[in-house]
Amino acid sequence: MPSVCFYFQVHQPYRLRHYTIFDKTPNYFDDFRNASICRKIANKCYLPTNRMLLDIIRRYEGRFKVAFSITGAALEQFQQFCPEVMSTFDALAQTGCVEFLAETYYHSLSFLYSRREFIEQVNLHVGAIQKLFGQTPRVFRNTELIYSNQLAEVIESMDKFDAVITEGADHVLGHRNSNFVYRPPNCKQLKLLLKNYSLSDDIAFRFGNRQWNEHPLMADKFAAWVNRINGNGQVVNLFMDYETFGEHQWQDTGIFDFMAHLPEEVLKYPDNDFKTPGEVADAYEAMDVVDVPHIISWVDMERDLSAWLGNAMQSNALHEVYRLEKQVRQTCDQRILEDWRKLQTSDHFYYMCTKYFADGDVHKYFNPYDSPYDSYINFMNVLNNLKSRCEQTLPPASCAASSKA
Repeated sequence: MPSVCFYFQVHQPYRLRHYTIFDKTPNYFDDFRNASICRKIANKCYLPTNRMLLDIIRRYEGRFKVAFSITGAALEQFQQFCPEVMSTFDALAQTGCVEFLAETYYHSLSFLYSRREFIEQVNLHVGAIQKLFGQTPRVFRNTELIYSNQLAEVIESMDKFDAVITEGADHVLGHRNSNFVYRPPNCKQLKLLLKNYSLSDDIAFRFGNRQWNEHPLMADKFAAWVNRINGNGQVVNLFMDYETFGEHQWQDTGIFDFMAHLPEEVLKYPDNDFKTPGEVADAYEAMDVVDVPHIISWVDMERDLSAWLGNAMQSNALHEVYRLEKQVRQTCDQRILEDWRKLQTSDHFYYMCTKYFADGDVHKYFNPYDSPYDSYINFMNVLNNLKSRCEQTLPPASCAASSKA
């Protein structure tokens, strides 16, 4: 009996405006571009897909369920630029068939650089989900599914979560498959849910590809693939970006029709059902321990950190952002703290990636820069201004002490 577990990632970064070394204003973010992109994707993806899911949930009277992880940066922009999107997410929350997951509020790489900042951002995100949707998240997903044994240990020590989700990477699974619930080593309670990347990518990446030998992918065919797991798995974890619907896969590919008919086809097999990640953690015992000593992610062919740390520009930019943490905190200035946190968003470093070939096309998507080098220069100009604001706010002795830290 395989359960189908849909989880959708929803994220929009605060994109930076063009910022030169001559700029002195602390207004770093391009509100016009951010509003324009947010509204564009809302009309193509968020609004029609939310309404479709509401219809499916009502039609199947609670038998169809999904989960979302919506970053704090996205939630703030929805409230500012697209309040109608928030109303549809609220309607989904009211159905009782939608689970909201926890992550870092600003979709940051803070786990790699600052445990204090990481934990604060997770708690900030949990608080936002409680306030906006009346749920306390039970399942955690890190930015871009970045994960290792060490992350699992930190998450379990927070005593908030029942499970963590990540990529079902072949090199960590070995002979096993992603269709079972696992447990991280050195964790007594925390469960591990792994993305079935093959079936997820059939929807997220291959669906509209006319050169794919399975094109066109119809709901009955996909449901049959899911059903084959019967006897060799507990759950099919279908994790993907929400923009798959209407943005990455345009409406004319048939993606909305596919999703609208999929529950009927899955439920034709009487042993199948839909569960949220929290329900999966409740329903199934861990079958084995999965050891992930080195960090993995769900990005690019390598499934590692090279999308954000693959070159010297990225490494330098990330190092300089977190090197500023002590000074930022010492200012006790909420505006400076918020600006610093918005600069931690992983997208800024993704735009600096110099990969090419298959992965390169992905890195160009919604990238506001002509080159990775332009991205790096613009980012560092902003960061240098933020550093100056810290120095102007702090007493000279504090700045000197911070620079030595």
